[in-house]
Parts: sequence; structure tokens; C-alpha cells
Amino acid sequence: MYRRSLFAAGLAVGTIWALAGAAAMAETVAIIGTGNVGAALGQRFAAVGHEVVYGSREPDRSDVRQLVEASGPSASAATPGVAAEGADFIVLAVPWEVVEQVTRGLGDLSGRIVVDPTNPRVVADDGLRDYAFDGSNAERIQAAAPRARVVKAFSTLGAGTMLDPSIAGGPVSVPIAGDDPSAREAVAGLVAAIGLHPVDVGPLRYAHVIEGLHYLRNNAGQVGDSRINFYFPPDPH
Repeated sequence: MYRRSLFAAGLAVGTIWALAGAAAMAETVAIIGTGNVGAALGQRFAAVGHEVVYGSREPDRSDVRQLVEASGPSASAATPGVAAEGADFIVLAVPWEVVEQVTRGLGDLSGRIVVDPTNPRVVADDGLRDYAFDGSNAERIQAAAPRARVVKAFSTLGAGTMLDPSIAGGPVSVPIAGDDPSAREAVAGLVAAIGLHPVDVGPLRYAHVIEGLHYLRNNAGQVGDSRINFYFPPDPH
């Protein structure tokens, strides 16, 4: 379930629905999962004019209904399989441990753009976050849905920054990896539309590097003063 703090923040940003609707080309985004990440991305995508369908095992649950209301008139909720049907983008905002199971439960994803914002992680002996296995969750998703167009994105920043990028105090980059260039380009458009800076880093085999940035971000909050955001400006050279 998403936290009340994100719900309250969503109400604050929700005033831009009417302004954004005419400015964006509406596409359907299925958000599978209604935790903090799913709630933040869903509200932001709805705010810039996209139709958002939240996928939940209990779409009539009270907190899911509140999230749909906070997301505006273009949002709805359904079971995960129904939410994914016909969506232009499918965002797997679920716990990393179940992502393969959830992917297989969505049916035939051939040709579909599947966005992976998850970060598999373990806590090392020194209390810091670390890789849970070799490879990446994005590659596990690709193996579970071989004909899908899987793109790693949105895994290097917190849900609060997703919901309101201005709290970062400056630009925030979102690295993107995937084997299909057109899918990466489409996801870059989603990233830019919600006020973040897309950075295409190439094929899906680099997704584990992107996931590593999440560990650095969290570990900086433990060994330093606070978690960090990443910004990768273009190199003029």
C-alpha cells in the first residue's frame, strides 16, 4: 500500500491535471502494483495526460480507490491481467522478489513495452545494500517474457522525487536500458514528460549497473548525510 504522505503530495500536484491533459499525447499506462513507486508514477503519468490503470489483486480495496481518486479522472483500477490488456506501457512496480511470477501472470506480452523500476537487493554484513545475484531483475523479466520489450528505468530515485521532481533542487537523471531502441525511446518520452532527465545507456545487459546506482544512493544515506540523486549532464567533449 502506498503511504499517506504520498497520497497527500499527490493531491498537491493533482491540480495540474486539466492543464496537462491537452499538452500530452494520451497513452495508456498500466501500473502493476500500488505501493509507493506505483502510486507516485501513476499519479505523475496521469497528471501529464496519460490514462492510468492500476493493477491490483484487490482493485476495490479502499486504499486503491483513494489512489485512483487522487490520480484524477483518467485513472482506474483492475486486476493485473486486465490492467495490462491493451496498455501502451506496463510498469512492474512490485516487490523485486515476485517480479518473475507477476510477469508470467500477465499473459502474452509479445511486443509489449514492459518497464522495470525494481531493485533486487540484500543487506550485507556491514548493513549496506548490495547485489542479490549476478545479472539484473530486468534480465529476469526478459527471460520470463522473452518476446516483450523490457526497459529498465525509474529505479535510481525515490518515490517522493518521482511524484515531485522539484524537491531534488535540480535536474534528476533516469538511466534507461533495453534491447529494443524504439522501446527505450518511448520510455525516455515518459521520463521527460514527468520532469526528469532520460539517459539512454544501451542494451539490457547494463541494467545491473543501473540497479547498482540504487545501492549507492541508499548507502550514501547510511554512511553520509543523506540519500543522493543522480544527474548526468551531456559531456561537451
